[in-house]
Amino acid sequence: MSKRDYYDLLGVAKGASAEEIKKGYRKKAKELHPDRNADNPDAEAQFKEINEAYDVLKDADKKAAYDRFGHAAFEGGMGGGGGGRPGGGFQGGQGDFASAFSDVFDDLFGDFMGGRQGGGRQRAARGADLRYNLRVTLEEAYNGLQKTINVPTSVQCGECNGSGAEGGAEPVTCPTCSGMGKVRATQGFFTVERTCPTCSGLGQIIKNPCAKCGGQGRVQKERALSVNIPAGVETGTRIRLAGEGEAGMRGGPPGDLYIFIEVKPHEIFEREGVELHCRVPVSMTTAALGGDIEVPTIDGGRSRVKIPSGSQSGRQMRLRSKGMPALRGGAAGDMFIELAVETPVNLTSRQKELLREFEELSEDNNPESHSFFSSVKNFWDSMKG
Repeated sequence: MSKRDYYDLLGVAKGASAEEIKKGYRKKAKELHPDRNADNPDAEAQFKEINEAYDVLKDADKKAAYDRFGHAAFEGGMGGGGGGRPGGGFQGGQGDFASAFSDVFDDLFGDFMGGRQGGGRQRAARGADLRYNLRVTLEEAYNGLQKTINVPTSVQCGECNGSGAEGGAEPVTCPTCSGMGKVRATQGFFTVERTCPTCSGLGQIIKNPCAKCGGQGRVQKERALSVNIPAGVETGTRIRLAGEGEAGMRGGPPGDLYIFIEVKPHEIFEREGVELHCRVPVSMTTAALGGDIEVPTIDGGRSRVKIPSGSQSGRQMRLRSKGMPALRGGAAGDMFIELAVETPVNLTSRQKELLREFEELSEDNNPESHSFFSSVKNFWDSMKG
């Protein structure tokens, strides 16, 4: 039986580009893979056919020979090139198939696994990101501040200028992976790719490691950094300092430093976003008669607040724009004063006498109590009924 045209097998037109051929092969490989066609006895043979076709058409020289001579290009000793078996083509073997399927496997799963990154090589690994927890006071969060922090980190080795080699010599290509950073092993129909054990995926090795950094290209050191903390930060705010993390391996780019802010609790103010709350105790007399009190503000100043007569505990008053500044601009928050009417203690005999006299004269001065106990009386009466 005559062999089918390679272009027809892959479902592409003659003269198709390399990318179109690859797409056609990927589609057919998914469609005809034996594992997905267990009930089709011809699936394996068809799968081998499309791999034979792709092995020829993906190679520019083989493709040119096929376009000119057809299948005859690989018969009668004309040679399939690239180490094919006698007789050319796939011939049911695993060598060319493994190579062809490895290419499509990389295309299908390369992005998911991080890609081949220029052939799998990672000459210079990026440094790790660092985290620094910084506690600030509420006043510092209100005003903002410039603060110097000490960060233990890895910095570029000065002896080898980050190369990791003694005297700053250049690394050499890894002999195990030929600079690819990965090695491949054929297992049945598949080619498994692993990180090179000799160079750990870097693609290069150092013959004479730097004595100071041991070939790492970086050393441990504590650095002092000046950090600008903007006004309005709150617990959980994250500040990123690009390039201030750990130095990269063998001259690789540094990571970033992330500063996480925690605002300490305050003894006077309680914060809710840009709003501040302040609980202010007032005497029973001031709450009853009314009056003026001074309250502190977060900027260190004072504000005079008028207490209306007959104020009860829990009553709130607003001081506009006396709260926290917004982190990314905009109007400042407000400050809320919450009154806490204080019951007097440690009374003298005369004070007790005056309060008892006041109590006898205050039948109509406690409307909330009068209303509550009237409801209680009605409740008890209804229960008796």
